[in-house]
Amino acid sequence: MPIKFHSQRIMLAGLALTTLTTLAGCGALVVGGAAATTAAVATDRRTTGEQVEDQAIELKAGAEMRRLFNEDQARVNATSYAGLLLLTGDVPTEQDKQKAGTAAEGIEKVKRVVNQLRVGDITPISVRTNDTWLTSKVKTALINTKEVPSRTINVSTERGIVYLMGKVTAPEGERAGKVAAGITGVNKVVKLFQIVSPESIAAAQSPAPVDDASASATSTPDSNASNGVEVMPVQ
Repeated sequence: MPIKFHSQRIMLAGLALTTLTTLAGCGALVVGGAAATTAAVATDRRTTGEQVEDQAIELKAGAEMRRLFNEDQARVNATSYAGLLLLTGDVPTEQDKQKAGTAAEGIEKVKRVVNQLRVGDITPISVRTNDTWLTSKVKTALINTKEVPSRTINVSTERGIVYLMGKVTAPEGERAGKVAAGITGVNKVVKLFQIVSPESIAAAQSPAPVDDASASATSTPDSNASNGVEVMPVQ
């Protein structure tokens, strides 16, 4: 028995070391068990703080739904983007739907709740599998479409209804919606975009200025040159 316990400790230590090494290599930020890689932070139009908050919202929403419902009675999915919380899935009664929505509204940092829960029996696994396949097809189509910021658009599917979330300009949102609606098997597309201006996107992506206060051995001081400080944009 002591030998078996010692072996288990060695295996657990090895797994922990592997996990830490993997996270270090990916530069992952872990919050409550959810991870946001640096790649996602670099391409997502949400701020890093918003991404962390969205992960926390989803974790808290999941915990709330598990507290309210038994797994064999209800199925609730919570997806958050910049504080907009989408609820999809199945609950037994209309009262349960309202109860879930109220609980979601009480979660810290939630700005708005879109309650799309369906009242009825739990959706069969075959339908959910097809929804997963549709989500993959929509994501692929968005990636292959020009002038659509696919990396900042969240795609989820429930019973053939595709939900699109993200920060996009009005033309980007129109293109993304048309692409999703053109996928075979999609019953409806619901756009939950936050419309932003091209100017705000450009401002967020503009490089930071650099203060160059380095001294030159060959140059002479110039009292009219702002103490030798030159401001230039990052190339």
